[in-house]
Amino acid sequence: MSKQPTNPTSYPKEKINILLLENISDKAVQFFKQNGYTNVKKLNGALSEAQLIDAVKNVHLLGIRSKTQITENVLKAATKLQAIGCFCIGVNQVNLKAATENGVVVFNAPYSNTRSVAELVIALAIMLIRRIPDKNKAAHEGIWLKEAKGSFELRGKTLGIIGYGNIGSQVSVLAEAMGMKVRFYDIENKLPLGNATACKSLKELVSTADVITLHVPETAQTKNLISRSVIKNFKPGAILLNYARGEVVDLKALAEAIQAGLVGGAAIDVFPWEPEKNGDHFETPLQGLPNVILTPHIGGSTEEAQENIGEDVSAKLFNYLERGITNGSHTVPAISLPAVEGAHRILHIHYNKPGVLSAINTALSEHHINIVGQYLKTNDTIGYVVLDVDKKLSKQAAELLKGVKETIKVRMLY
Repeated sequence: MSKQPTNPTSYPKEKINILLLENISDKAVQFFKQNGYTNVKKLNGALSEAQLIDAVKNVHLLGIRSKTQITENVLKAATKLQAIGCFCIGVNQVNLKAATENGVVVFNAPYSNTRSVAELVIALAIMLIRRIPDKNKAAHEGIWLKEAKGSFELRGKTLGIIGYGNIGSQVSVLAEAMGMKVRFYDIENKLPLGNATACKSLKELVSTADVITLHVPETAQTKNLISRSVIKNFKPGAILLNYARGEVVDLKALAEAIQAGLVGGAAIDVFPWEPEKNGDHFETPLQGLPNVILTPHIGGSTEEAQENIGEDVSAKLFNYLERGITNGSHTVPAISLPAVEGAHRILHIHYNKPGVLSAINTALSEHHINIVGQYLKTNDTIGYVVLDVDKKLSKQAAELLKGVKETIKVRMLY
């Protein structure tokens, strides 16, 4: 990862504290150290809420993966926190409402591990349709189980994809290359890739697919999306793969369907409850069932994916810290802008109320502070203003902006 060109920041780099949890790739550590940030602390595991509250008090940038829960209490304690980097696909582990209200930028890496997940989904489909888990178990127990009954080729079978986003569409392409027919269902209109066709309903998809794979986010609408009533509509003997989110499948109903022979097998990587660290006890209704593969939330866990995520999220955190760029943020509105010569840059985050921008301009104009450039973007909750002001008066400008009503956070960037 190459060193990034930077402007000198107003806050000394050696005083910026960066905390990375959950064994985030060393690429992230290298990135920040190559760019002059020496206070980078990396921990292998997640922290509890109480531990986090203590750990984040002097942290400016926080890096997490999927296990760490960023609650409102954690954000209240993180008075110096500028940004959170989720080194994974999702951001559901962060209280985004509280992060927004505290002016904390939240980034993630929505595309960096899509290939890793897509490849594994195809591999699992092959393993299950050939009933490899049962044959593997028998061989380990000293039983020779050489038979073709119940084993099929993937070619010519129908793959049903629920959620045709970044990962779902990649699975679609790989499946077609394997000779599969691809059908998908998404609540939004999506352009099919290759010869894939869209289904009008979830029922239509599950009733016609030999293999069903889930690639949806965790929302109120997707909780128990695959319920007992939906499973009843499955094509007899269909295989289910869930490498999306743990709350999407009713695992008890799935276990009953497998035991009854209605579902031919399953591969599950995500669960409603997951242990915090390696070695912890884990239970699921699917344990011990035939033709079932259980994996510990490793769908995107390849060295390539973790390196890509490390580079992607680190660059976003860095660009916000040194340039005020918020592209990809889930909280503060997205702004991307070039550096301005001969000026100092100030970042102002405020509640989105009428009159704030006018108050900012009035406060500066009354003190004869020249604004070289100004950028504003808002969402429903907050507004984000980037101001380039006369160098000689920038410190005075920053203090004036702190006094503007509805201000959440002011930072002198450089």
